[in-house]
Amino acid sequence: MNRKRYIEPFEPAQIRRLVAEFGSPLLIVDCARVRAQFRALQRALPGVDLHYALKPLPHPAVVQAVAAAGGWLDLATTGEVQLAARLGIDPGRCIHTHPIKRARDINNALAYGVTTFVADNPDEVRKFRAYAGRASLLLRVSFRSPGAICDLSRKFGCDPEQALELARLGARLGIGLRGFSFHVGSQAADAAKHVEAIEACAALLAAARRGRLGQCDTLDIGGGFPIGYDAPATGISRYCAPIRRALARLPRRVRVIAEPGRFIVGPAAIGVATVMGRAQREGHWWYYLDDGIYGSYSGQLYDHARYPVGVLREGVLLPSVLAGPTCDGIDVIAEALQLPKLNIGDLVIGRQMGAYTWATASTFNFFPKATIVVVNRQPGDAGGV
Repeated sequence: MNRKRYIEPFEPAQIRRLVAEFGSPLLIVDCARVRAQFRALQRALPGVDLHYALKPLPHPAVVQAVAAAGGWLDLATTGEVQLAARLGIDPGRCIHTHPIKRARDINNALAYGVTTFVADNPDEVRKFRAYAGRASLLLRVSFRSPGAICDLSRKFGCDPEQALELARLGARLGIGLRGFSFHVGSQAADAAKHVEAIEACAALLAAARRGRLGQCDTLDIGGGFPIGYDAPATGISRYCAPIRRALARLPRRVRVIAEPGRFIVGPAAIGVATVMGRAQREGHWWYYLDDGIYGSYSGQLYDHARYPVGVLREGVLLPSVLAGPTCDGIDVIAEALQLPKLNIGDLVIGRQMGAYTWATASTFNFFPKATIVVVNRQPGDAGGV
């Protein structure tokens, strides 16, 4: 679709129209909401270069909408590099942030023109000895965040006490050090761990500069900015207020970047599924949809998310269960719901479904992934069905 006028794609009439045109299941992605989320985070973190992390929704329309809004990109795999290259994104506006890479991943990114990479251990730093003079590093530091829903520092990052020794190794090998990075995890209730990490990395940057270990002019504060699922999240400006205060204490020469993903795309899409069957079981109506846990609702397993669901029908509320289409018993989206009695062919809507839904969906049992429909594109945005 490519319409010049704005439409509100999440209202019932538009949802029904899109299903009539494109079928079901659908993931409706609203580029207007992508741009609005990007601008909101820009206002909350002024002066921070926002690199959209492709992982939550690596769709061309989203990438182009972010780029057209002035955003940068966070690439983590060769596939993401290839997507950015196909879309003609300036590689100078991209970084490669996966801490563990194969030689071909490094070569592919360098061939595209990406020169800033992330490493978090001696073996990974040594991989760049062959690329000295061509690539520079951000060293990822671990700050465990048990309060986050997804604690990424469990898997990646060096201890803060090891960071300078890692920088010294890079200097001995002739590898340029741009600075440090961290990711405190996703969906944390507050920014306290961000502040702790910024303050620790500020000290590391100062020590590395004193030791002449590299350029040391960049701090990557990661992503993880929260959105609301079954409960509202703290407003992004209020959430980022402590981060702004901590960043204001950094030397002016330090460039700050961030890697938002979920915050940009989570609220920008809804999932639409159709009731393909129903049955009464133990006093509950079970509704079987053409999308489920192995499809767009995969984030309930992989991302610990619980998407708000609703229907486009009114009536007396009854105990209900929403199940996916596959033959697997685990494929149940939600239980203990109160819904009006649904008919075969009725639509079920999942909200906040832009992040880690379609991207992690499978075609298990040969049920196809949802079709992506992109609306409210502007000139310069890519996309399609």
